[in-house]
Amino acid sequence: MKRTLILTSALVAAGVAAQAEELAVMSWGGAYSKSQVEAYHKPFTEKTGVTVIDVVADNPATPIKAQVEAGNVSVSIADVEYADAMALCDEGLLEEIDPSIFADAPDGTPAMEDFLPGAVTDCFVATIVFSTIYAYDDTKFPDAKPTTIADLFDLEGFPGKRGLRKTPKVNLEMALMADGVAPEEVYDMLETDEGVERAFAKLDTIKDEVVWWEAGAQPPQLLADGEVAMTTAYNGRIFSAAVAEEKPFVSVFNGQVYEYDGYVIPLGAPNQERALEFLTFATQTQQLADQAKWISYGPARKSSGPLVGLYEDGETEMGPYMPTAEANLEVALPSSVEFWADRNVELSERFNAWLAN
Repeated sequence: MKRTLILTSALVAAGVAAQAEELAVMSWGGAYSKSQVEAYHKPFTEKTGVTVIDVVADNPATPIKAQVEAGNVSVSIADVEYADAMALCDEGLLEEIDPSIFADAPDGTPAMEDFLPGAVTDCFVATIVFSTIYAYDDTKFPDAKPTTIADLFDLEGFPGKRGLRKTPKVNLEMALMADGVAPEEVYDMLETDEGVERAFAKLDTIKDEVVWWEAGAQPPQLLADGEVAMTTAYNGRIFSAAVAEEKPFVSVFNGQVYEYDGYVIPLGAPNQERALEFLTFATQTQQLADQAKWISYGPARKSSGPLVGLYEDGETEMGPYMPTAEANLEVALPSSVEFWADRNVELSERFNAWLAN
């Protein structure tokens, strides 16, 4: 009897400890963080008793770099863009992740064959494929509608302010595509001085009408407030505003730039054992498919695709809103991690100088 009481007390104590345990995960906020909370955080807490704390940043890569360099890391996991993950990993600011922790697909396909190509690296595991598109307020254009990337730069045919992210990345690529460069030739063009000048020259044509944004939640708000008629944006943010909030916003995938986004563990992160447990859980086939119920980003595992169904409203088919839908890939560009790893500092300096003039 005494032995039973001791064991029971130990189990109760362990349960209380687990319930009190917390895991801080940094992400981008808004509709995107909500999709993670619903698909990953809540089910993980239900399974383990560990409370997942959602920490929001405009771009998590920035505070993660600062925390690691200061030796004061407060979050266990961060959600970052693929290019930022590669840069942080190269600088030795991330923990390496053993790919053997990832679960196989339900049919037994090994995890590393099931993830999309390049989705898992030494320090990073992708969860989604997202894209930067542009969107417009349908009420601003009652007659002719924007349909191509060139229309984003056509102030005469489609007058009104434009919203662009305050960074050279994506803007330079879109500028060249709008200027007639085929997607497969964009990065070769940007490797030349002439190509860079051509991109900035195209941006010059709308510069005076640009409202610059920095956080993912801003573009839908800029449209809603009437501050811009069109804006580049993360595709999932516009989907959420249009479908969940019934805003009159239309997404244009022509000229989209798509890439991976996913999780990293900062070097020296607290509670790393639980962090790895969370990564294993969140990147399972079903969890990745479940996230797509809340936001229109494509899952990073092949086996998740067929499980993507309806939006949370129970009516909207998510497939056509994914960056990876066949029709949305007709004029589309995969972002080059290698290019931006090599040229980001140089082109950011060039971009900032251009902004200042």
